[in-house]
Amino acid sequence: MNNRLFALVCGLIMTTAIYAQNFEDYFEDNTLRIDYTFAGNHDYQQIYVDELNKMPQWAGRRHHLAELPLEGNGQITVKDKATGTVVYRHSFSTLFQEWLTTEEATKQSKSFENPFLIPFPKQPVLVEVNIVDTHHKTVATLTHEVDPADALIVQRGNKHVTPHRILQKSGAAQDCIDVAIVAEGYTKDEMDLFYKDAQVAMEQILKSKAFASMKDRFNFYAVGCESEESGVSTPYKNDWRKTALNSHFHTFYSERYLTTLHLKDLHNQLAGIPYEHIIILANTDEYGGGGIYNSYTLTTAHHYLFKPVVVHEFGHSFGGLADEYYYDDQYETQYPLDTEPWEQNITTLVDFDSKWKDMLPDATKIPTQPTNKPSEIYTKVGVFEGAGYCSKGVYRPVQECRMKINEAPDFCPVCIRAIKRVIDFYTADISR
Repeated sequence: MNNRLFALVCGLIMTTAIYAQNFEDYFEDNTLRIDYTFAGNHDYQQIYVDELNKMPQWAGRRHHLAELPLEGNGQITVKDKATGTVVYRHSFSTLFQEWLTTEEATKQSKSFENPFLIPFPKQPVLVEVNIVDTHHKTVATLTHEVDPADALIVQRGNKHVTPHRILQKSGAAQDCIDVAIVAEGYTKDEMDLFYKDAQVAMEQILKSKAFASMKDRFNFYAVGCESEESGVSTPYKNDWRKTALNSHFHTFYSERYLTTLHLKDLHNQLAGIPYEHIIILANTDEYGGGGIYNSYTLTTAHHYLFKPVVVHEFGHSFGGLADEYYYDDQYETQYPLDTEPWEQNITTLVDFDSKWKDMLPDATKIPTQPTNKPSEIYTKVGVFEGAGYCSKGVYRPVQECRMKINEAPDFCPVCIRAIKRVIDFYTADISR
């Protein structure tokens, strides 16, 4: 191939790639919420479409449409039906996939709600959803067509929008990362308390080094979902409360694991409000929480460790970071030693080049031995054994980090870089 022809072919490829990334060619300024049901057990999983919803405004990214910031434990791929062009991709993790690693999943089948947001298409599209196992092997796939003219697409968010307040407005929804902080277990008379708690949660996140220099790329909204009863359910005390999102402790029989399975209720409460990421504040002084990548953070608002915990859990749901602590009592490991985790802050050394190898000081030993120097405990980058709930074979970047202990003053350098990369993915192409 001569140079002129080569240049022409490259130009056509680049033009096609740019064209495929043009938001207005394929989407209108609205959101399509697709509610899926993920169902099955340890040995067999299936994906079903539950409901399609149209909501006003698209708050997500309008660039890098066919790219993923992180692999996640599942992906959505949207293709233009007429041309087969990939016009949007999204990655996620789910509580369902975590449940599959429990002993209960070997004994019975369950179903879980999983709504996802994509920009609303102008023309028919094919949507493919796939989920993977702990070895990153695809275990369930569903492809279905969405016709934007379908009369049965439910219209939401045009009226009866949940009361909410703007905590921080840095710019238009399409130019910023939009975070909704949602009340759970707050009654009508406790809304003033919730708005104060939401302000504290936002301030703690934006104080972190991972977010502080980029805080002008975020919009925060406090969403005042009213509950009939105050507090949240604690099954191990036989104490069940009637709350907006039906959250409860004891998820998977783990005492401190606080989640909600009612994700359609959650997203219905948010219809009509710009949002991409969700933080749920639970009105209780019990210790607990949870964070699921590109799903939600849920944390208790009145425990004395609320401030570090909300930052930790947002590290999961927004930054896709893994837990760096370990206890070795899993029924089935979530991080098999022959597979490199997709999370950027842990490694099995199967593909360490893709992680923080470039940040290691010269002559760093693997595994790195713990240090007694206070100045290095939270900042010295190495390869410390013990992470991802495993004491052996899984490694973390520093001795102590916010993703390991609440006492750490902040995220470690590797986690900070990982979060900043995600922020850049969503916002770097925006003129400021």
